[in-house]
Amino acid sequence: MTLADRFDATVHALSVVPEGPFGTFEGERATVAAERAIEQVAIEADTHGIEAATAVEYGIPHEEILAYVDANDVDVIVMGTQGRTGLDRVLVGSVTERIVRMADVPVVTVKLTDDLRIQDSDEVERIATAEANQAGYDDVTVIDDPHRTSASWVVSLEADGDSVQVHVDAVSGESRIARSQDTERSK
Repeated sequence: MTLADRFDATVHALSVVPEGPFGTFEGERATVAAERAIEQVAIEADTHGIEAATAVEYGIPHEEILAYVDANDVDVIVMGTQGRTGLDRVLVGSVTERIVRMADVPVVTVKLTDDLRIQDSDEVERIATAEANQAGYDDVTVIDDPHRTSASWVVSLEADGDSVQVHVDAVSGESRIARSQDTERSK
């Protein structure tokens, strides 16, 4: 906001829901999370008296960001980076890295703060259990210790007879059910 305020610029809050040939990868929950994220930016901008434009797009993130920048005459891109390294970076890729290489306008990257980083497995289990409850599961049990990657936690649960994996973002705490399999049918 400081940059936008200093140059009397409009803040464009854009969130891209990843989408492939068969629809969104993460479903309606990703859309809700994207809308919530851009709404927070708009509120923050309004608090500082800064004009804001918001959009949720669907597709391949770096392609959608670059198309939005071109369509809206954006002068500079400011985006966060989670600092993924190693296998996480190879598997997930880096949207920020692609934007830095491909954008026709300057790109400012901001490392997301570790202040909110979730490092406690008990907290991760609580978040994963709440996610399963919110998805409609009642009888939820953690069946393994949470597995930690550089960017997220994976929690294995048994929920109403289903084997469920919940992924929890290590920075934001956002969670989603990544896999659900009926254990009765798989026996």
